[in-house]
Amino acid sequence: MEVGNTDLRSLIGLNHSFISLIEGELGVKIISRGDLIQIAGKRDEVEKAKYVIEDLCRYINERGELNERYVYYSIASVKDGIDSPYSKIGNEGFITSVTTKEEIRPKTVGQKQYLKAIDNYDIVFAIGPAGTGKTYLAVAKAVSYFKHKIINRIILVRPAVEAGESLGFLPGDIRAKVDPYLRPLYDALHDMLAADKIKKLMETGIIEIAPLAFMRGRTLNSAFVILDEAQNSTRAQMKMLLTRLGENSKAVITGDITQIDLARKSASGLIQARKILSGIKGISFVMLTEKDVVRHRLVQDIIKAYEKYEIKKGRKGGK
Repeated sequence: MEVGNTDLRSLIGLNHSFISLIEGELGVKIISRGDLIQIAGKRDEVEKAKYVIEDLCRYINERGELNERYVYYSIASVKDGIDSPYSKIGNEGFITSVTTKEEIRPKTVGQKQYLKAIDNYDIVFAIGPAGTGKTYLAVAKAVSYFKHKIINRIILVRPAVEAGESLGFLPGDIRAKVDPYLRPLYDALHDMLAADKIKKLMETGIIEIAPLAFMRGRTLNSAFVILDEAQNSTRAQMKMLLTRLGENSKAVITGDITQIDLARKSASGLIQARKILSGIKGISFVMLTEKDVVRHRLVQDIIKAYEKYEIKKGRKGGK
């Protein structure tokens, strides 16, 4: 097959690293000569390798630089029957990061579906493992909506649930005690807006970052509300937050049901919400998987290993 105008060095990778990944994952042999790529192996595997290489060429031609994480993602997607994953992701950004100076855009098909759901539904539940961009993309969307004057306020909320540590032993007042739980929201926000801008918006109440318990009794109009780590909200807290939503508002609920820190996992408001709200028009549930992980590639392998362990432990009666 011909790779045309694609930069062959980018496609091959340093020390043929990308080609080696394709060979190892699909069981084929790849030889590159000029702008020609020859693939040898079983017919099905050769066809998959061809789809992967075509996809990587499209990625390079539109984004300019290939990375190991996307090579793994392209291979996994093609194995699942998606012959051109990048064409389904696209190259359209929606807001520019103040730290990287690059447009933020989805990196997987799952992330693309997640962002589309936020645009089309007033309440979106994003459920999936760590590293899938649930919180980061929600905050980026909130800032984008604010800049385009679609909403007037951004409310970022997290349950202050103890994960093996006691809040009572942390120094300082209540704000000092709960701030560590809210740090991921601050971090995401600082990637979207300049520090002085954030400070001004928080002083005027346009941006609010608070523990979930502080939402009781309020009505949130023209707001973009994000509940992060929702698996650690109780059933009563989840209902309380969802019923705070006022006119012209959106809510994004993110969580990982494999990392529940509540004393009783069955008491999670996120688990209950998925059971009783999935049929309501205007509410969307987006399920992200380990293939949507955009952190270090080993994170995906770690998630798979833990899933296998939990399944095996369940079969043995929890021993």
